[in-house]
Amino acid sequence: MMQFFWLLPLLVSLPAGILGCPSPCSCSSGIVDCSYKGLTSNSLPSFPTSTEVIRLEQNNFLYIPNGLLDHLPNLREVHLKHNPWHCDCDILYLRSWLQGQQKKGLYRDVTCASPESMEGRIIMYLTEDELVSTCQYWYCNLALISQLCLFIFIVVQGILLIFIILSLRRFQKIAREARRTAKELQQSSETYTYDNIPLCNYDRT
Repeated sequence: MMQFFWLLPLLVSLPAGILGCPSPCSCSSGIVDCSYKGLTSNSLPSFPTSTEVIRLEQNNFLYIPNGLLDHLPNLREVHLKHNPWHCDCDILYLRSWLQGQQKKGLYRDVTCASPESMEGRIIMYLTEDELVSTCQYWYCNLALISQLCLFIFIVVQGILLIFIILSLRRFQKIAREARRTAKELQQSSETYTYDNIPLCNYDRT
């Protein structure tokens, strides 16, 4: 326990960036350097709350995960150039964050790499409508799939209904034949019984 208290002043004196520095980045004096690490949007780490500068150049980022930069009160700038940014719905968060920055000149070289219709566009100046429109195909595909499933369901229901109707008609036909056969058997039985009644001889007085 005494050893822990002896180390505490040493830990407090360390630069804030070293404590909790995300792997594989390097940290010093509030700067988190994640450049040239081959990172992707899915492998982007969380940053210490003391972070002031983040370097993300020369990676493979397509977008920034929602809310990643929102809880860094000391953050002053993020270096984002030379990444293959894909400008669709997923880039909306980064666009909104860039538009809220005071040093907008720092982000004029953060541009779209894809899709082809957006290539070279400055992300900060993209409109929300054109980004949302890139995602409409998801809704269209979902609607198409829903309609297709509904059509298949209706067809299957129709086939089942026709099968049930045909089965009922067949059952009714079989029932009618069964009743007719039973009636014929009953009539045959009565005729046979009548024909086999013994005749009685009466004496005349």
